[in-house]
Amino acid sequence: MTLREEKKRQMRQQLSDTATRMFLERGFDGVRVAEVARACGVSEKTVFNYFPTKEALLLDRLEGTATALRSALASATTTPIDAALRLLDAELDGFAGNPEGYRRFGALLETVPSLRAYRNDMMDRFVAAAAEALAARDGRAATDPEPQIAAAALLGLWRVQYESLRRHPDAPETVRAEVRRAAQTLRNGLG
Repeated sequence: MTLREEKKRQMRQQLSDTATRMFLERGFDGVRVAEVARACGVSEKTVFNYFPTKEALLLDRLEGTATALRSALASATTTPIDAALRLLDAELDGFAGNPEGYRRFGALLETVPSLRAYRNDMMDRFVAAAAEALAARDGRAATDPEPQIAAAALLGLWRVQYESLRRHPDAPETVRAEVRRAAQTLRNGLG
């Protein structure tokens, strides 16, 4: 990574971290993008150069999930379910040290309609990315029914983890076990 790329990465991280802290303290609607910009010593235009929407400031890590998902599912050395479980484990490990922060973050997501809509839109993009990766593994088109349903089922594991974390923010092993149970259902099939 060049020095310029590293500086851009650091600025993006600073903007996201600052916005997240401010949103958790004052609520999503209680913070303007201009305030985040001011707190970071940049212009509002600079913030929008890094993040297309206010919602993206808070949910920026979802972009990294899409990239990781494409890469993990492209590998023919592991099953798609095992690849998804590794990604989910890494995400869970990131939350495990801060259950109170996760509670507050989850509450913010649940109370702000635009954040829920953004999250749901990102899940749709994840399904599309997963379908593309799975189709490429099998020499199919991403629009074929098999990669479409497989991708939707795999992304269901993220919803299981999210809901389990909401119920058990202090019990990462319970969350992990519930995700594994859901993955086993995928392995067994529905029929």
